[in-house]
Amino acid sequence: CACNKPIFISSSPSLGKDRADTVIIGGGCVGVSLAYHLAKAGLKDVVLLEKSELTAGSTWHAAGLTTYFHPGINLKKIHSYSIKLYEKLEEETGQPVGFHQPGSIRIASTPTRVDEFKYQMTRAGWHPTEQYLITPEKVQELFPLLNMDKVLAGLYNPGDGHIDPYSLTMALAAGARKYGAQLNYPVQVTNLNSRSDGTWEVETPLGIIQAKRIVNAAGFWARDVGKMIGLQHPLIPVHHQYVVTSTIPEVKALKTELPVIRDLEGSYYLRQERDGLLFGPYESEEKMKLQESWVTNGVPPGFGKELFESDLDRIMEHIEAAMEMVPVLRKADIVNTIAGPITYSPDILPMVGPHQGVRNYWVAIGFGYGIIHAGGMGKYLSDWILEGEPPFDLIEVDPNRYGKWTTTEYTAAKARESYGFNNIVGYPKEERFAGRPTERTSGLYDLLKSKCSMGFHAGWEQPHWFYKPGDETGYKPSFRRTNWFDPVGREYKQVMEKVGVIDLSPFGKFKVKGTDSVKLLDHLFANVVPKVGSTNISHMLTPTGKVYAELTVSQLYPGEFMLVTGSGSELHDLRWIEDKITRGGYKAEIANVTDEMGVLSVAGPYARQVLQKLTNDDLSDASFKFLQCRHLKLSNIAVTAIRISYTGELGWELYHRKEDSVPLYNAIMEAGQKEGIDDFGTYALNALRLEKGFRAWGAEMNCDTNPLEAGLEYFVKLNKAADFTGKQALKQIKEKGLKRRLIYLTLETDNVDPEGNESVWHNGKVIGNTTSGCFSYGAQQSLAFAYVPIELSKVGQKLEVELLGKNYPATIIQEPLVLTEPTRTRLQKKGESPKI
Repeated sequence: CACNKPIFISSSPSLGKDRADTVIIGGGCVGVSLAYHLAKAGLKDVVLLEKSELTAGSTWHAAGLTTYFHPGINLKKIHSYSIKLYEKLEEETGQPVGFHQPGSIRIASTPTRVDEFKYQMTRAGWHPTEQYLITPEKVQELFPLLNMDKVLAGLYNPGDGHIDPYSLTMALAAGARKYGAQLNYPVQVTNLNSRSDGTWEVETPLGIIQAKRIVNAAGFWARDVGKMIGLQHPLIPVHHQYVVTSTIPEVKALKTELPVIRDLEGSYYLRQERDGLLFGPYESEEKMKLQESWVTNGVPPGFGKELFESDLDRIMEHIEAAMEMVPVLRKADIVNTIAGPITYSPDILPMVGPHQGVRNYWVAIGFGYGIIHAGGMGKYLSDWILEGEPPFDLIEVDPNRYGKWTTTEYTAAKARESYGFNNIVGYPKEERFAGRPTERTSGLYDLLKSKCSMGFHAGWEQPHWFYKPGDETGYKPSFRRTNWFDPVGREYKQVMEKVGVIDLSPFGKFKVKGTDSVKLLDHLFANVVPKVGSTNISHMLTPTGKVYAELTVSQLYPGEFMLVTGSGSELHDLRWIEDKITRGGYKAEIANVTDEMGVLSVAGPYARQVLQKLTNDDLSDASFKFLQCRHLKLSNIAVTAIRISYTGELGWELYHRKEDSVPLYNAIMEAGQKEGIDDFGTYALNALRLEKGFRAWGAEMNCDTNPLEAGLEYFVKLNKAADFTGKQALKQIKEKGLKRRLIYLTLETDNVDPEGNESVWHNGKVIGNTTSGCFSYGAQQSLAFAYVPIELSKVGQKLEVELLGKNYPATIIQEPLVLTEPTRTRLQKKGESPKI
């Protein structure tokens, strides 16, 4: 009974119902946007619970910036959807939203920054968003109050601007109610209980709601909500300050509103606020401030619309940079300094989607830029909840990119770095070093760390390339060829001519067994289930026929399988498979053995010769064929050996206990002395796989592509008996015919190589995009995969690829550039001369 509760005029709290389809926890702009989108799409029984009032937390005090620009690829779609939604929200809901769209300009004041803008232009060219590289003259015309001394160029997005976060949330709330969602506040969630049928009991002081699914959208309370069900979400509140000035006569005199500017070297944003200016800096990782006590002790009870003490000293150098860039600021008075909490994940990207290890628990948390993301993420998540698959690829915000290795220390170190690096130059192949190494290192890390340049993959350290005397060592990022270019060529040659060893321990590794294991895999994968002692490449497809994942599947014993995926998709793939097992009621279990197994791959023409010295098992081609797997002992160490190699050369992947990695590696290196064995890293591996025409998940295929356009027909068995997920959709796609397909290009470049996501041109128009690329050390020219319309996909077709502001001539060639070792061996047996 609510009779003894205090009465709230705004809305007297009541649950209204004790059952819901979806309960959203948190009434900031993200949670309210999700409620709006679910209800608008027709979902009945959407309930949002907010513990104090809508916008409490981070929404109400946000600066409200909206921009089409994002350095990534997939998130551009989120930004674009948000802006388009905000443009028509007032008309739809009758609520004003205070949306200003004067455009925005990112300022380049160094030559490297100009390169970055050119790099970003080719990545934006194949997206519908307007983005222009503009001259200093154009910058000054758009923002006449700028000191032009340092300005070399601008990156201009018309349509950018800012919105009032409170009004935006209220308009979304009005829309959500109009379509039938219930928004209840103040109602605090006090506990969450999962039931055996996958549903949830949501406990509140006003009673219990039973829900089919829950969505944690609790902002900086998200950690506290996660803890209720035993999860440690890697989130931390940071202090962000922005400053508002009084009226400035020069601003007041302007006829049109100034565009938002982002002075990247000064590391701040600045926009017009009425007749004054508002600017917000991102201070360096040494100076910025985290609210670490909230992580250890939880958010103080009752914190809602409070702010922190402001601290202008902390941002003084940015204030000075802003005064130099916009001199009228010098005479202005600061009337308001807002210092409030914003939630950061380790990499600043939010965590959005279903969470591995808990059924029907979804998250929309960790938003460092909640205002621009709210609209698009509400739609993205709503579509995923209703359709059972993500509407497009957004792997970078998958909550399952983090795991047990993301400790509080790691999260804090990364949040500091990410905040401080907000406006750093975004190079290709970027590495960031805070919080590394994590506790998740391969058995070989200590042995190899001083010999190579390591890359970070899902918590692991993995060698990118190795040092030799005379090399310029270390991490030297560049938009052009840099210090690793020649060493990678050397490693390429090592594998093609002799034999190389690479640490592949970061692979995601699962064991599947049980009476229904064969039936399960037959329904999960588009390929046939491999026989005992065999391995194949298999794809999990979504219901609409997109490529959700690519794994290698090996049947080690009858009904017992090992599944292997890339490091970045370990928990992403595991969640999908676990979900299939529960929904389908399969008698099968899956165990994640990623952290306890090491993997070494030995590849190159002498691979067999070297490994044969360490075992009595016959490794000859007749006895151990391509794509076979078996258990054997190498130098008395137990391994599961698979004859497969992403290099496309003769090779084996050797799966073993992590504690055996060092002895196994040492034995192999010792055995290969005469053959001239050496290490190689992932950069050389990438060059080798591209020359063989091997696709990579996340580049050539993902949730935006179907396997037919990606050229994966060989692995898709539409005629197999099992009705695998996506089969019916694929049949329809095949019937309708493809609109585009993946092609293979060589490019005539100079000191720059493609790496993926660049614009492909034909006749003065952008017609497609590259998916990955590199320098081919075999052909001595650049090589790339790209998607283009069917009518431009024939071998011999001339196209252009835009790199750093220049269009380079490209030609579609027959793939692969280099035949794989098994194919070469087969042709030799027939007496033909294969092309290397």
